[in-house]
Amino acid sequence: MINNDIEITVLDIKGEQVKIGIAAPKQVPVYRKEVYVQIQEANKEAAGNTAAFESLKDLLGGE
Repeated sequence: MINNDIEITVLDIKGEQVKIGIAAPKQVPVYRKEVYVQIQEANKEAAGNTAAFESLKDLLGGE
């Protein structure tokens, strides 16, 4: 259990593979590590891309 509302369960063990189940509230995002890392990298790239923001702002007539 994690924080009274997230439950981790071992579903199956075959050799060196372990399958787990995660029960968590819908508002708690649960990602595999490699997916989480990709999301973080995409967020960093998007945050650093001010040129696209400036182009959109100009298109919308922003200051």
